[in-house]
Amino acid sequence: MNKKFKATLQLLGVLILTAAFCVLGYMNANNIKLGLDLNGGVSITYQTVDENPTAEQMSDTVYKLQMKAQSYSDEAQVYKEGDNRINIDIPGATDANAILEELGEPGTLEFADENGNVLLTGDDVKTASAGMTNQNNNKEYVIELVFNEAGAKKFEEATKNNVGKRIYIIYNNEVISSPNVKEAISGGQASISPIESYDEANKIASTIRIGALPVKLTELRSNVIGATLGVEAIASSLKAAVIGIALVILFMLLIYRLPGLASSIALVLYVGLEMVLLQAFEVTLTLPGIAGVILSIGMAVDANVIIFTRIKEELGQGNSVEKAIKAGFEKALSAILDGNITTLIAAAVLYLRGSGTVKSFASTLAIGIVVSLITALFVTRALLNAFLAMGAENPALYGIKKDTKIIDFIKFRKIAYLVSAVVIVAGFAMLGMNKKNTGYIFNYDLDFKGGSSTTITFDKDLSMEEVDQQVIPLFREATGGDASAQAAKVAGTNEVIIKTRTMSTEERAKLYNSIQEKFSISEDKIVTENISGAVSKEMKTDAVWALAIAIFCMLIYIWVRFRDIKFASSSVLALAHDVLVTVTFYAAFRWAVGSNFIACILTIVGYSINATIVVFDRIRENIQKGEVKKKGLEFAVNEAISNTLTRSINTSITTFITVFCLFLFGVSSIRDFSMPLMVGIVSGAWSSVCIAGPLWYDFVSLSKKNKEKAQAEKSKK
Repeated sequence: MNKKFKATLQLLGVLILTAAFCVLGYMNANNIKLGLDLNGGVSITYQTVDENPTAEQMSDTVYKLQMKAQSYSDEAQVYKEGDNRINIDIPGATDANAILEELGEPGTLEFADENGNVLLTGDDVKTASAGMTNQNNNKEYVIELVFNEAGAKKFEEATKNNVGKRIYIIYNNEVISSPNVKEAISGGQASISPIESYDEANKIASTIRIGALPVKLTELRSNVIGATLGVEAIASSLKAAVIGIALVILFMLLIYRLPGLASSIALVLYVGLEMVLLQAFEVTLTLPGIAGVILSIGMAVDANVIIFTRIKEELGQGNSVEKAIKAGFEKALSAILDGNITTLIAAAVLYLRGSGTVKSFASTLAIGIVVSLITALFVTRALLNAFLAMGAENPALYGIKKDTKIIDFIKFRKIAYLVSAVVIVAGFAMLGMNKKNTGYIFNYDLDFKGGSSTTITFDKDLSMEEVDQQVIPLFREATGGDASAQAAKVAGTNEVIIKTRTMSTEERAKLYNSIQEKFSISEDKIVTENISGAVSKEMKTDAVWALAIAIFCMLIYIWVRFRDIKFASSSVLALAHDVLVTVTFYAAFRWAVGSNFIACILTIVGYSINATIVVFDRIRENIQKGEVKKKGLEFAVNEAISNTLTRSINTSITTFITVFCLFLFGVSSIRDFSMPLMVGIVSGAWSSVCIAGPLWYDFVSLSKKNKEKAQAEKSKK
């Protein structure tokens, strides 16, 4: 078998594989789990048995139910309705009765001794989970219990006083487990064993979790609700994605020629494989999930851009096409791996520590990173080698990079710092003005601030299009033009639920009159309740901690990988810069801040760190080549940034194209999401080129001066 024939078979194999994954992904697209915003789901409302629970009890209950509901879907939303009701929205579900049966009726949980004395309550339990131990090759199923600080002390005292006796775990006056106490247990952790099966252990653990609530709840109502964004949003998003990918492919073909064709085929394979894996791992796809896909597409293209830039450089040095391709992949490998691993670390931390939209974002991002690495490092390389074996040996087909003009970024770094500082300071000023004028630093939407939920029972079944055209305008008129109204239909009924900012008594009266006049329905068919934000205080804390831990882990990785804390410090400051610039635009243009705000910031962080790593990788390479000793530190940094400038611009353009298409063709909520992403892309490119490298230069220079000063003082002594 000659080399050319073998290469032809290899090319056909990749094309067939690409077509197969695309067809498979398209055929099973309906199996991708969609979130509440895209597909609707089940909405369950609970009411407290006690009519006057405290605010603290309700807050704790909402958070614990959120943790429970997310076992069904990462995108489940739990929020307070009125003073003593809690609503749970579970996306993708269609059978309310089945969910209620699985979720169980939240009740009271108690730990009691053999005399019936209550030793602990559900308030003392932090969490419970099923597990398995393997001692002496004997598998044993257990329930792992974790108590809070107060519960740990109570449990230690309870076990100390009941050694050799049983402690009864009672849920709604029914004993669900009665383990025997073997010894006093301290530390706030305990296990119950043996349990007959994992299913039984999981059932009891689930009952303990749902029962560990500060208040007792009863079901008030349950409904199947429609998507909050609807079919139009899905169709427009798909349209935007197709157009965006097509424009990216066109851009790659024009700029990188034959390698651009290879990357385009790999990108199509990436999209098909991504769809298949989303189905296989049952990832719930929502708006933040789409952001994760967009970012990973940008990173998939970015890896190819880094490789192709290296190939052009090798050809510019007079190497053959074969040697240039081999060297291009070898030299690009470290930058690609470092950039993707740092982002993958962030995705892993965000998935483990985050909740809700953060988990959806992390899932799609992690899958995308792994797939992008496979397609860039293996598929693109296989295609380029196939093209080469088939006779594509002319360097003109690959593009030749001429000597790069070295731009003095270090000379203009103070101007760059000043520009960024002015924007960030202006952002803080805007936040202060917003606080003074509205009482809030941001324009928080319903997810954060809560509002009013109005349920209207119409005389006929209105379509979502009719709701958008006839009903929503009445709400906007009543609320003074507020555009944050969210509508959803209750399946099988004529009911429509519309959420807005909190309405005053006068606004409600105006709204009721408008609805009665337009639709000729009585006032008793319109019910309005105040609702809390779906993003609880604890969820915000979880998200902030997740982001902080993710950045810390990235810092440690960069420190270890580059063996220099100054690289890590510069990258983190560049990340902070991009976040603060985006916040400035949120404050200045009063963009709505909701649960998607967290995912937006995470997208920008993931994009920015990848761009910065590429620049740092070139600086490290220059250091290893001895450029610092030969031509000085300033030249080494300027050359690194100049050599990666084309990559920074081209990657920003390709990522910007996909996001801009979402903005151009998406519905209003998707536009609200894509606008700050575009700001983040521009800011990320600016910081990686003009801020990160110069900051590292300043840190190194300062360290050098401090060492010289210390040595001078030592010499004097």
